[in-house]
Amino acid sequence: MQFSRVEPRSQLALSFLFICCSIKPALAHDHFNPLSLENDEPGVENVDLSVFEKGGQAEGTYNVDIYINNTSVETKNIAFKNKKSADNKLSLQPCLSVEQLKQWGVKTENFPELKNDPNGCTDLSLLAGAVAKFNVIGNRLDLAIPQIALIADPREFVPTSEWDEGINAFLLNYSFTGSQDHDIDENRTENSEYANLRPGINIGAWRFRNYSTWNHDSDGQNSWDSAYTYVSRDIEFLKGQLIAGENNTPADVFDSISFKGVQISSDDDMLPDSMKGFAPVIRGVAKSSAQVTVEQNGYTIYKTNVPAGPFAINDLYPTGGSGDLYVTIKESDGSEQHFIVPYASVPVLQREGHLKYDLTVGRTRSSDTHSAQQNFAELTALYGLAGGITAYGGIESTLSNDVYHAALIGTGLNLGDLGALSLDVTNSWSKIKAGDVVSDTLTGQSWRIRYSKDIQSTGTNFTVAGYRYSTKDYYALEDVLDTYSDNSHYDHVRNRTDLSLSQDIIYGSISLTLYNEDYWNDTHTTSLGIGYNNTWHNVSYGINYSYTLNADNSQDEDDDTEDSNDQQISINISIPLDAFMPSTYATYNMNSAKDGDTTHTVGLNGTALAQKNLSWSVQEGYSSQEKATSGNVSATYNGTYADINGGYSYDNHMRRLNYGVQGGVLLHRNGLTLSQPMDDTIILVKAPGAAGVPVNNETGVDTDFRGYAVVPYASPYHRNEVSLDTTGIRKNIELIDTSKTLVPTRGAVVRAEYKTNIGYKALMVLTRINNLPVPFGATVSSLTKPDNHSSFVSDAGQAWLTGLEKQGRLLVKWGPTAADRCQVSYRIPSSPSASGVEILHEQCQ
Repeated sequence: MQFSRVEPRSQLALSFLFICCSIKPALAHDHFNPLSLENDEPGVENVDLSVFEKGGQAEGTYNVDIYINNTSVETKNIAFKNKKSADNKLSLQPCLSVEQLKQWGVKTENFPELKNDPNGCTDLSLLAGAVAKFNVIGNRLDLAIPQIALIADPREFVPTSEWDEGINAFLLNYSFTGSQDHDIDENRTENSEYANLRPGINIGAWRFRNYSTWNHDSDGQNSWDSAYTYVSRDIEFLKGQLIAGENNTPADVFDSISFKGVQISSDDDMLPDSMKGFAPVIRGVAKSSAQVTVEQNGYTIYKTNVPAGPFAINDLYPTGGSGDLYVTIKESDGSEQHFIVPYASVPVLQREGHLKYDLTVGRTRSSDTHSAQQNFAELTALYGLAGGITAYGGIESTLSNDVYHAALIGTGLNLGDLGALSLDVTNSWSKIKAGDVVSDTLTGQSWRIRYSKDIQSTGTNFTVAGYRYSTKDYYALEDVLDTYSDNSHYDHVRNRTDLSLSQDIIYGSISLTLYNEDYWNDTHTTSLGIGYNNTWHNVSYGINYSYTLNADNSQDEDDDTEDSNDQQISINISIPLDAFMPSTYATYNMNSAKDGDTTHTVGLNGTALAQKNLSWSVQEGYSSQEKATSGNVSATYNGTYADINGGYSYDNHMRRLNYGVQGGVLLHRNGLTLSQPMDDTIILVKAPGAAGVPVNNETGVDTDFRGYAVVPYASPYHRNEVSLDTTGIRKNIELIDTSKTLVPTRGAVVRAEYKTNIGYKALMVLTRINNLPVPFGATVSSLTKPDNHSSFVSDAGQAWLTGLEKQGRLLVKWGPTAADRCQVSYRIPSSPSASGVEILHEQCQ
């Protein structure tokens, strides 16, 4: 028997049932007289209410939220049976298998006496101290399990047994954009179109992906290109991915390179969020059973309880920056210990004991068809040591010749109060080509240093400050390959500086970014940005300055070529108009360039519709140099089947109409489902017959006419909860469960199946042949629709029924014998009730 979450219309009848059934007897063996519920009518004495007399509830399968030690685990259907406790009290107890307990982190191997009975259930009492409590009204199952019986996994750890490779499917993402431009000065109209297709095939754990583009314009361009094609799958025991085809190497150690070949690399998404990135291990000693609290930048970021003795906290979430960690140990007697763990991070830092790796073997590739290609191999590794130290390094080499070899070694350090630092050196051995001549082996070095620090007392944060110096004979692999191509050149970097700085002030914050790069041919590039931003009473505003310079110091005195540079300053303001127009903002932007042109732009933008899936924008501008106006209007609709956008813009020289559509197509064994643009990992919602049901927290995603929908993105190797919004559900639809938790692997299409109950709803008053009501507590089930869940008869023979067919037969049962049951034949009126609930009076025979 299956039970759904309680329907609002049936709550009154069921509440009376539960109140009556939960009344505890004053004496040990009092008998609950069912005649009192039926006004002493004859024949009712056979009604079997013994379960309710002893405080029990109806056995069956319930859709419940499962909690272990007050931590949410998942939501699923669990079978329950009434069992007596040591004090002879009756209560519903879950049927849990050994496999389920293991999946939830119970050390089942330490309890060999735990075995499944013929029904697939194990005896939870064999775990000393384990208790199961079921809240029927709240649909919540609480399992209290001693910590000693649980695996000490990091927070949000997901065992590999929960990973779902998904279903076999064909995926297609598509995007099409077009524009029509009218040149006013030349009185000419041009059209252009662009499309990209990203097909994919999933078979078991294997993924095939491709990215192809198409360009067409009025000048005759009409071309198809393939950006990449590859097959991939995860390798569970290596905590990584295998990719064969066209891809890019990671940029953790060496510069990223496009290649065609084979790659095996670690996948940090397989780790729980609490083990990603870098965070220090906090060690301490508790004098008693204590509570440990960790704060950073004034916020509590971690809290846990530890037993007496030494402890280590190694599952802090990475905070994305820096800031000392303030640790408080509150003992059982109320006394406290306090200490500080300095913390800062740079990109290479890894957690203690974590290895990040990559091995690539293949052939270099480039979008430039004239670029030279070489077979090569690359191996990189980063490993977290104790004390906030990370060791990293790598080798990169061409194969079958000595064109290029490189080796890198480095270390990353968490320096505590001094911040975080990484330092590495690369040696390269290169043979470059000048014309038809290949040089002897050139040996060079490149030194790189990166630094990060958060000074809380002043609100200063160096996000990343980096500097690289390279000797004249140092070349990166792509620099060498460029010398072998038709458009060879010799511009390779000598110095490079990166700086990103932010500073909090009383009102807002200021930021600075600096990028400077100079080459051995005496050219250099500089980019500088300074900004101030603040929010006051929900009004956000800012001012920004940017400067760029491209200079060539190698010019002869007679060379009239000027260095190119540009400067811009902009002011922006955004004001919410919620008091007048919900979800609407008024904006102003001023931009002044070095050439003297200043533009002023005012606009309105916002979102509309119930799910905020229509975004729109209107702008009008004025140019001081052109002394002319400009403007644009645009809108984007995020629909269930696709995203559609369009717009129109104009200025003194051009009129442009643009349009576009993008979406996804998913072909699976149950048919074809259209969707918004899909990410690599997606979820297919299956709720047969439940059309038009929104998916919570997904803008514009509703089930289609068959009850299917695609959640266009999901987090691989993490628990993803997908719930359906039944607020405006059609009157003839009932969802037995509304929430599912899934753990897809990378690139998977996982299916979230929801049991539906489609049909009429009725409050049926049931009487027997003697015209007396069917006894209180009787169960009613469908004979013509056996999958439909059962219902109870409440007072006066009333039963709340859902999922009814136009006509059918029901079985009513209130006892163990043939005399304690009857059947009902019913027919829904030809003109259904406007309320969606039929009131029927039927005789049970």
